[in-house]
Amino acid sequence: MEDQKIIKLYMDRSENAISETDKKYGRYCHYIAFGILQSEEDAKECVNDAYFRVWNAIPPHRPNCFKTFLGKITRGLALNRWEKLAAKKRRGGQVSIALDELAECIPDTQNTEDISEDIVIKDTLNRFLDSLPSEARNIFVRRYWYLLPIKEIAKEYRLSENKVAVILFRTRKKLKDELEKEGILL
Repeated sequence: MEDQKIIKLYMDRSENAISETDKKYGRYCHYIAFGILQSEEDAKECVNDAYFRVWNAIPPHRPNCFKTFLGKITRGLALNRWEKLAAKKRRGGQVSIALDELAECIPDTQNTEDISEDIVIKDTLNRFLDSLPSEARNIFVRRYWYLLPIKEIAKEYRLSENKVAVILFRTRKKLKDELEKEGILL
C-alpha cells in the first residue's frame, strides 16, 4: 500500500493503519530497534511503541515522508529505551561506542543557544553525506544512524572489520574538517 494511503488511514482513525504500517515497514522498524537494543523482546516492544506514537501523532501531523517519520520515531524510542537499560545495567555496548566516535566530530547541540547553528549543522551534514561515495555514505549511515556494530557492517559489505573502521575514521575526519570549514566549533 502506498504511504499516502496509509497516512489517510491514520487521518480517518482506521485501525487498519497500524496493520498496514506493520506490513510495509515492520521489518524496517525492527531493523532499527534491534540494531540499537540487540534484544528481540525490547525491539518488538519498541516497534509497538512506535506504532502507538505514530497513531497519536497522525493527525494532526501529516508527514511528508512516512518512512523517515516512522524510522525517526522508532530510533528515538530505541535510544530512550537503551539509555534506561544502560543506566540500570551500566552497559555500554555499540550504542555508546558509536556515539562516542561521532562526538569527536559533531558538536553538542544541547549547549547551542542559537537554533540557526543547528540548522547550519544539519545542512552541512546533509551536503557532506551527499558528497561521499556510495559505499562510505552507506557505511557511515549504518554505523551512526542505525548504530550497527562494525563487525556486522563488515560482514554486510564483505570487508574486513579493519577496513570498515578505517573508512569510518577517515569519514569522521572529513566531516570534522567540513564542519570546521563552515565555522562550526566543536
